[in-house]
Amino acid sequence: MLRLKNVNTYYGKVHALKNVSLHLSEGEIVTLIGANGAGKTTILNTISGVIPAANGDILFLKEPIRTFSADRIVKLGISQVPEGRQVFKPLSVEDNLELGAYLRYRGREGKEEIGRSKEEVFRLFPRLEERRQQMAGTLSGGEQQMLAIGRALMAKPKLLLLDEPSMGLAPLVVQEIFRVVLKLRDEQGTTVLLVEQNAKAALKLADRGYVLETGKVILEGVASELLKNKEVERAYLGKDKKEIWER
Repeated sequence: MLRLKNVNTYYGKVHALKNVSLHLSEGEIVTLIGANGAGKTTILNTISGVIPAANGDILFLKEPIRTFSADRIVKLGISQVPEGRQVFKPLSVEDNLELGAYLRYRGREGKEEIGRSKEEVFRLFPRLEERRQQMAGTLSGGEQQMLAIGRALMAKPKLLLLDEPSMGLAPLVVQEIFRVVLKLRDEQGTTVLLVEQNAKAALKLADRGYVLETGKVILEGVASELLKNKEVERAYLGKDKKEIWER
């Protein structure tokens, strides 16, 4: 579904991604792990067109998208949930979801179909339905994360990019969000590329993983095998990490 080949991305003169190559097959959950500053978020931002890649190839459903604008990439079926949630705080839950479907409205898609997407979000996150008229800024951190994911789902993505969905959240809320990620994959066929601060939880959720270091992919493999890798365990897993997810 998605393939990056020898992708390089810069922040000014800083070489952030260095010949990064990776792929996702349809229906996979793939995670990116690595220390802060390794380039994980930059990969998501490069795929979604937020930051342009300097060179290399990015193919989505076999179509080259490296030079596409962010809105065009969303139209193709890629949605990103940014780190830190970034909901529209002065707006209601329902208005935030409506904004997620903005490009579908511009495409003259029927309100009825968009309404069904909204009801699907409420099915996945019942707490959002209970708070549909509440201002997003008054929600708890977990509810704001649910809303950020729900807003991304309103664009009907084939590929969902999730950036640090567990950040600052209680373990029970993280478990709920991870269960929804599995539902999206299993029930709707959504492919997921996940950046997650808790590497152990991410590898237990994912099918495959890539390990990044200073902008380079240094290791890749089946998630269950990466969990057993001594170098990965030493550098990223840690024996003191709380068990917040068991598939």
